[in-house]
Amino acid sequence: MSIPTPHLTAAAGAIAETVLMPSDPLSARRIAATYLDRAIEFNEVRNMLGYTGFYRGRPVSVMGSGIGMPSMGIYSYELYNFYGVKRIIKLGGSTPIQPDLKKEDLLIAMGASTAYSHYADSFELPGSYAPIADYRLVRRAADIARRRGISSRVGTVLTTDVCYPDDSKAWGRWAKMGVLAWEMETAALYMNAARAGGSALSLLVAEQNPDASETYSKAIEIALTINEGGFSSEAELNADDA
Repeated sequence: MSIPTPHLTAAAGAIAETVLMPSDPLSARRIAATYLDRAIEFNEVRNMLGYTGFYRGRPVSVMGSGIGMPSMGIYSYELYNFYGVKRIIKLGGSTPIQPDLKKEDLLIAMGASTAYSHYADSFELPGSYAPIADYRLVRRAADIARRRGISSRVGTVLTTDVCYPDDSKAWGRWAKMGVLAWEMETAALYMNAARAGGSALSLLVAEQNPDASETYSKAIEIALTINEGGFSSEAELNADDA
């Protein structure tokens, strides 16, 4: 498929190699207005707002993903495969299922199990696929959080296609497997990144309404700092955050 697509009207070169993706397009607009210099809107189709600007001199884009794996699946696929995006960092909320998690905790999703979903079936794999983040992005996020004194947990989250399951005890069974929280987009992002040869990371707040959380601002700053560090070489990507 050529660009623009039915979902993205951006021209070639209008989207940076790194994209921050909150689920809420209004959050994307707030991030662009608050953190980016010279931000230019590249998409407003279906009100899925997207912007490209600069953070401390380095280009970065921010765009909404919408709620759920189908929506994330469409936008992340097109970003990786049609617009040359190399990495996507998802930002958003989650519902904690581990009792010791606190609202100020930042969740760094190393892996994502799925529930009530057949998204992986589209890849026609002869088995069950385990979607994971890019280790280098996980490492950098964890290092930055540690240096800044941000309470964070690295682990597995659950991506579900059903927000209100009939089985009210389902989340408890996932908790027994060590899953930190549930949300609705991460697994699709990680699968699309793997198939496209890109990289991805999901930074989540341990509550459903992230915009009201101070931790969400810290997650945004971590994502921007990761991009600020650059990706010109393996050595640079693995370097400690200054």
